[in-house]
Amino acid sequence: MRAALEDFILHLATERGLSVNYQLSTRLSLEGFTLWLERGQLAAAMGQSALDATIERGEELPPIAINPGAVTLEQVGTYLAHKKRLGLSAGSIKLVVVAVKIFFRWLQARGRIAHDIAEDLPLPRTDRFLPETMNELQTEQLLEGISATAPRGLRDRAILELLYASGLRVSELVNARLEFLDLDNRIIRVVGKGGKTRLVPVGQKACDALHAYLENERPGLVKKRTGSEIFLSRNGTRLTTVRIWQIVKNAARLAGLDLNVYPHLLRHSFATHLLGNGADLRIIQELLGHADISTTQIYTHVDQQRLKAIHHRFHPRAK
Repeated sequence: MRAALEDFILHLATERGLSVNYQLSTRLSLEGFTLWLERGQLAAAMGQSALDATIERGEELPPIAINPGAVTLEQVGTYLAHKKRLGLSAGSIKLVVVAVKIFFRWLQARGRIAHDIAEDLPLPRTDRFLPETMNELQTEQLLEGISATAPRGLRDRAILELLYASGLRVSELVNARLEFLDLDNRIIRVVGKGGKTRLVPVGQKACDALHAYLENERPGLVKKRTGSEIFLSRNGTRLTTVRIWQIVKNAARLAGLDLNVYPHLLRHSFATHLLGNGADLRIIQELLGHADISTTQIYTHVDQQRLKAIHHRFHPRAK
């Protein structure tokens, strides 16, 4: 089982080109299931009390190998019930189910098992929470609150303008390169999830902010080993996603916003404001790089909530 797991993760990385975070999440889900299977088999051989005592003493457990072809759907169900009893959320359990399903589908496709026992395994239903957004006034307050004269203020303004103007994910922003950006045509090429690329328009204000940063501030950040990433740290290296979070949080504090502002909030706001101003949902899906339209449809619920709130606030007989 563990050898097959390693081959499967290698498949996700090399043949599917999926992100490191996706690989890690899938590995953790499958390793947890594998460990549970191993402990169950050891408990059957040693007795549960003897196994518990061995683990408590910190002694090395006897080696054991699980045959993927011998795993049953009943075992998968028992494991999921076990995780639910431990308090794992429905969303986290769904991640485990997806990992198990794609793993056993791959095993069957490669001829390593005769039957895909997880084929009929249902996905648990999860509550869909509406994403938080800022209104247009709050967004304007956030962006205008960044001083161009502050240290790396031009960079920080360009970062927030681009996040909001194009709805980029943080990972897409930190990996954005100079050769991907076309300010003349106001467009940027983005490498999204699974290595998929898309072209996204960049608004005029974001283009202006980017031009000011690239002309007046980025040259001073460049060092000998600097790459072609657009946004640089003071050391001339690519910014990390954690640093982007800090920049956004600091901008919200300086703007005096009493909100939990984070980078993905700008992406949510980008989509919601487009929808609220009449953009087609399919176009928004393409701009965001969503593989499934159902992911984008969540913003229609956000817009409906906004309309209800406006009606409740302003209609004389709404209250």
